[in-house]
Amino acid sequence: MEAASVLVMFILFILIFLIAPGIRIINQYERGIVLRLGKYRRTVEPGLRLIIPYIDKLTKVDVRTTPMDIPKQEVITRDNVTVNVDAIVYFKVLNAEKAVLETTNYSYATSTFAQTALRDVTGNFDLDEILSKRDEISVKIREIVDAQTDKWGIDIESVKLQNIELPADMKRAMAKQAEAERERRAAIISAEGEKAAAGAVVEAANLLSRTPGGLNIRTLQTLEKISADPSQKTVIMIPSELFKKLA
Repeated sequence: MEAASVLVMFILFILIFLIAPGIRIINQYERGIVLRLGKYRRTVEPGLRLIIPYIDKLTKVDVRTTPMDIPKQEVITRDNVTVNVDAIVYFKVLNAEKAVLETTNYSYATSTFAQTALRDVTGNFDLDEILSKRDEISVKIREIVDAQTDKWGIDIESVKLQNIELPADMKRAMAKQAEAERERRAAIISAEGEKAAAGAVVEAANLLSRTPGGLNIRTLQTLEKISADPSQKTVIMIPSELFKKLA
């Protein structure tokens, strides 16, 4: 009886040892690629799955949208300015079978090709265009990379240029240019203000000259302001009619 129990336990142990490695769990955001003796067998959906241990090999593929940083690339623009540009790529695996079977490492392959596309595309633009047309450049890069990765079962959802690093001397030149532009605008605004003020003075002078006693009233207003100053000024009033008679 004891021998039979030992035999049963031994058989159960063997079964567990053989079956347990074949029990796999595929998450909802994953797909499983099964190779049997090195040959593609099937793609398994999420859930509890069984494979043949030591014969089947299961590779899990994440099918969620994945952000990937593109390292800083040194680029020579069309107008011969050296800049450093980096970007971020959002991609998604649409065909897990192709992603596993068509390339050894689809993430690395996508990153490498995106780096090349980033240098090629930005090199065809002037510096001013790179700074002002980021969206257009991003779309061109996405189209080029997506066309290549399509055969790997990968969809490039978007590409975003992040940082555009300029040479130090270029930064100084742009800062001086911006400062000069601000000074120019300030001068224009000041000149326009002076012009408007001068026009108002001329209009007021014309109005006072046409109004009888207008100049006298204005003179009295000015004297009132002067008298309010504690500096003790002495003011001598001469009637304007006297100047007319002397003339």
